Amino acid sequence: MNYDDYTGNVTRLAVELANTGTLNQEGELVAAFFAEHEITPPPDGDFGALPDLVRTALAQLVDGVAPAAVHRLLRDYPPDMHLSDHDGLGGWHIHFSRNGAPAKQWLGQQIAAKLALVAAGDPAVTLGRCAATGCGNYFVDQSRNRTRRFCSNACASRTTVAAYRARAARNS
Repeated sequence: MNYDDYTGNVTRLAVELANTGTLNQEGELVAAFFAEHEITPPPDGDFGALPDLVRTALAQLVDGVAPAAVHRLLRDYPPDMHLSDHDGLGGWHIHFSRNGAPAKQWLGQQIAAKLALVAAGDPAVTLGRCAATGCGNYFVDQSRNRTRRFCSNACASRTTVAAYRARAARNS
């Protein structure tokens, strides 16, 4: 696991959880995180009320309003901050949950800590909401100039095609 982007990676997990209601356990990021931290995912992929709370937290962060949901995450899933060198690379890094914790607890603690860092202005991560009509998914923008507008290439393409067709219809 590349710990250089630990905040971005956990924030991407938060975005996936908020957008889909669960985590793709076959996905590279989820599988790597769970394996390296000795987490057994829930067999049915059910994380209870956590996805809704994370979705609310992301909305508040993107909209620039008071992060009440981040405060609730911190209260309901208080991070267990400690140093770890579990990956054997000879360097210490900060963890916010213990390896082997129950999946919902581990994920809640990680997301609570990382979204608190984002709310406090961590410059490593910018959150956004997709600008495509009817989408509304969240995304992590770590582009150089932080101008990303869409959650995926599909939404960007759909928006571009719709704009082209609207211009063509006006000009005909």
